[in-house]
Amino acid sequence: MDNIIIVPLLAATLRMAAPLIFAGLGGVFSEKSGVVNIGLEGMMIMGAFFAVFGSYTTGSPIIGILFAMIAGGVIAAIHGFLSIHLRADQIISGTAINLFATALASFLIGPIFKTGGQTNIVKGLSYNLPGFLKNVPILNSLNWFVILAIVLVFVSNYVIFKTPLGLRIRAVGEHPSAADTLGISVYKMRYLCVIISGVLAGLGGAALSIGITPLYRDGMVAGRGFIALAAMIFGNWKPFGTMWACMLFAFGTAFQMVAQGFSISLPNEFYQSIPYILTMLALAGFVGKTEAPRADGKPYIKGER
Repeated sequence: MDNIIIVPLLAATLRMAAPLIFAGLGGVFSEKSGVVNIGLEGMMIMGAFFAVFGSYTTGSPIIGILFAMIAGGVIAAIHGFLSIHLRADQIISGTAINLFATALASFLIGPIFKTGGQTNIVKGLSYNLPGFLKNVPILNSLNWFVILAIVLVFVSNYVIFKTPLGLRIRAVGEHPSAADTLGISVYKMRYLCVIISGVLAGLGGAALSIGITPLYRDGMVAGRGFIALAAMIFGNWKPFGTMWACMLFAFGTAFQMVAQGFSISLPNEFYQSIPYILTMLALAGFVGKTEAPRADGKPYIKGER
């Protein structure tokens, strides 16, 4: 009986964690370079919608994923322009992007799909395993987004902490003036990282739509961009820490789905609030115990000391 509950719970946790991991990794890249990105929510919304749009118009979920990554990257470039070039308040810029993305996706549903509030069901990404793996518990209940998310955690950790590019990213996020004197372009590195964050957040949106439910509907992202941001902070701005934090929050989502089938009579709203309660408790417990990059959220003015 325990296996009947535990195996689906673990599989659901991994599936729900994938979108958070993509967006959380995006947040790590952006903030390691010194740009706060609370626009992850909006970038996920763009990714979720355009993944469905791409699959709908071409019949290919792979093209849909590319659409999602491009859409996330484009809106991230806007955030980068406002935050880096114009030195706008990064929190306000991110908030504006979240509002804009929500409204744009909601508006586009009507003229493109001729429906209201929800798109048509489109072709999702098939998950075909070799014969000998099809009977492996948990593994046979995942999708390719889960595997890609875990691979990208290792890749991101290697890039940030083991390569010259990663050293430059961390330099402009910690001491941009010193990095500038060494010939590192602070602006270029920050633009690169913000756009990477948008591409990854867009991929997270695609993992949520065509990776789990092959459609887009209003409110689908449901604050996951903010949860990913919280996971990044909880994970101390590191890829592996972010991944484990995403797993914790995804477990809350998976548990509320399974728990609604228990015989305990509680309002559905209570179960639905579990992942958000976990997020608040985790952040409250780790306030002051994590350390952001020193220049995070601080616009850089070339030549200023």
